[in-house]
Amino acid sequence: MTTALGPSTAHAPAGGRLHGRTAVVTGAARGLGRSCAVRFAAEGADLVLVDVAEDLPGVPYPLGSGSQLDHTAELCRAHGAAVVTATADVRDPAAVDRVARLALDRFGTVDVLLNNAGIAAPSGKAVHEIAEDEWDLMVGIDLTGAWRMTKALVPAMIEQRSGSVVNVASTAGLVGYRHFAGYVAAKHGLIGLTKAAALDYAPFRVRVNALCPGSVRDDPLHEGRMLAEIARSLDVDVDEHEEIFVQSQPMNALIEPQDIAGAALWLAGDDSRQVTGTTLTVDGGFSAR
Repeated sequence: MTTALGPSTAHAPAGGRLHGRTAVVTGAARGLGRSCAVRFAAEGADLVLVDVAEDLPGVPYPLGSGSQLDHTAELCRAHGAAVVTATADVRDPAAVDRVARLALDRFGTVDVLLNNAGIAAPSGKAVHEIAEDEWDLMVGIDLTGAWRMTKALVPAMIEQRSGSVVNVASTAGLVGYRHFAGYVAAKHGLIGLTKAAALDYAPFRVRVNALCPGSVRDDPLHEGRMLAEIARSLDVDVDEHEEIFVQSQPMNALIEPQDIAGAALWLAGDDSRQVTGTTLTVDGGFSAR
């Protein structure tokens, strides 16, 4: 794991909903991770931004890069946030432990953990066609990685008797999708982990909640590509995938990254101080049917 300490900057002005707090965001190089990190910074948080920042064998599309992670950091620093970046694979316990030490050594506290690191493929196969290594890769990143980050950072929250863990799941954690068994299983598991952890940590005023995005538009500003990769796995024409996905949305629109960032902010901050063990779905009504 390598780290990059940002230049000394002033804290964001008082008054933000996360002023004076530190947030750790995984999968921060692009997409929802970037959107949430920038929103947290705008609300006064200092940040530890984590990403694998390289392509992984078995994942059939490019993952976030080191330059993209640095760009997220700069966008956050523009809001006055103090920022540390770290490259780490959430499947590696030693790398995750180094992230935890880095966060606590630099900021002394961790108040918010956003478990956002995840992959959408390898997918596109029936259950019996999934290879052992494909299953292990999906579950290792999308479920076990969140458990591992929680295990590393929640003890500090317990000690300070406060904290918020937000697990980015999916509507795939609520319903089934054909030819996406690994992803669906991992996201259902993540919601189960959320509920169990919420009960474990409630006596210590540490909250754990799940956030379930629906079909999120791949906003070029955040360099997201998750929806396009899901379309590719389903053999949907990438040039027409947004129109096709919109057809299944009751509100006739894709979810925007800022919609998810706003929900994550609410779960991270004091406005949700009595909310734990819940699943907040932002899907335009898709899962209501």
